[in-house]
Amino acid sequence: METERQEVYERIPWETLERQGGDRQWLVIAISGAVAVGALAFSFMRGQPVAPALQEPAGAEVAAAVVPTSVPPAPVTAVQGPMLVAEADLYAIDPERLIDIVAGHAEWFAVEFFSIDGSDQSRATISGLLPQGIPAPEAPPGTQVFVDWVGVRSVAEVAPLTYEVEVLVRSLASHDDGAFERQPARSAIIEVLIGTDGVARVTSAPTVTALSPPTPQPGGLAVVPAHIVAQVAGLGDPIGGEQLADGRWKVVVMVTGPDGVRRPETFVSS
Repeated sequence: METERQEVYERIPWETLERQGGDRQWLVIAISGAVAVGALAFSFMRGQPVAPALQEPAGAEVAAAVVPTSVPPAPVTAVQGPMLVAEADLYAIDPERLIDIVAGHAEWFAVEFFSIDGSDQSRATISGLLPQGIPAPEAPPGTQVFVDWVGVRSVAEVAPLTYEVEVLVRSLASHDDGAFERQPARSAIIEVLIGTDGVARVTSAPTVTALSPPTPQPGGLAVVPAHIVAQVAGLGDPIGGEQLADGRWKVVVMVTGPDGVRRPETFVSS
């Protein structure tokens, strides 16, 4: 039997399919499906990742190229010494703050300068507050002096960071274990310098003068009306008064204090 010859077409014989009638439609569908499946398979194969060749990571190359070198820090040498402050830095401080510093130092100096208790500690304190070469105050045996109060009257800058402070001082003195007597008020002009270390120091011995009460303020007290006297009844004995611009009265009354002393005090009427 002659072997059946297989025919291979270079193109699809559409005219033959047309002669077969209804079979053509199914053949077209099959061929289209095969083409679609082939396209999907080709697309899938292109989308698969390709395993890279084994190689050292880039980070390893960078790490090998850059080798950190440990550099020990330079030793720090501590230098002990006084801290110096520039004059410009001192002037940068609030002027009121500088005035408070020199005023407080002048008050401290005045208390130590006028106080005498005969102790070594007191003498050492005033010797440290005075400039070098100026001796501490000397007192006869049996003398004791205590400062009753001090108050700064004025502060004036006489040179860069150098101030003259006027301090008013009232003291009590006792001799040979006698009673303490109140001393006349005195004015002490104390020169204080703020050094480059920021510390206030007295530059010289103070200038001390006795103070006398000023002359009384001129004026007089008028007779207080009866209805005003009634308002201060029970406070003390009214001495007189002065009528204010708004119609009220400033009434001076002799008042007995807790210590039994009668003193003039002023009350303003309603």
